[in-house]
Amino acid sequence: MPRRIESHWVPGPAGRLEALLEEPEHASPRLAVVLCHPHPQYGGTMHNKVVYRLARGLRAAGAVVLRFNFRGVGASHGEYGAMAGEIADARAALGWLRERYPQLPFALAGFSFGARAISELACETGGAQFLLAAGFSTRLGSTDYLETCTVPKIFIQSTHDAFSPRHDFEHVYERFAEPKRVVWIEAPDHFFAGALEQVEAAAAEAASS
Repeated sequence: MPRRIESHWVPGPAGRLEALLEEPEHASPRLAVVLCHPHPQYGGTMHNKVVYRLARGLRAAGAVVLRFNFRGVGASHGEYGAMAGEIADARAALGWLRERYPQLPFALAGFSFGARAISELACETGGAQFLLAAGFSTRLGSTDYLETCTVPKIFIQSTHDAFSPRHDFEHVYERFAEPKRVVWIEAPDHFFAGALEQVEAAAAEAASS
């Protein structure tokens, strides 16, 4: 069965959102995942290398994955929403995906800024099979909401992340509610340079467990 890739326009609160929907290569999907990209103001898009690898790993584990550009990115309408707007975009994307696949359980995933946005949505919404947060930054505001968030949380972190130094991450992670786990990947920077295969494998494992 060839992989199905479709371009879509998802109705968002600031106008339509440019999106890419990808189903698994070899089987019908068993899980639906919304995947969010890095910071819109610093070149982040749904085509980011880490986002692409996360999507590929999730698909390998049987997930249909919806990537989309936040407001003001690529062909998506609107302007940067200072995180709150991007969380609203992710909420709209999740609603669209769940309407399209009402029979499937859902999960939420993101990288960097996208990991922060999607984690807030996951904790607010509840019901996700898991939250997959790669390159979760400790420098984008309070993480207190994760201290009471009972959604299963999986973090994929670089050992040398300028936006989330290991010591800083471990300090806040201690306070996060269970269930949770962290996968440390040996990499020289926030973008997992030279270690994208490990990121992909970690995403596949997260969706398979």
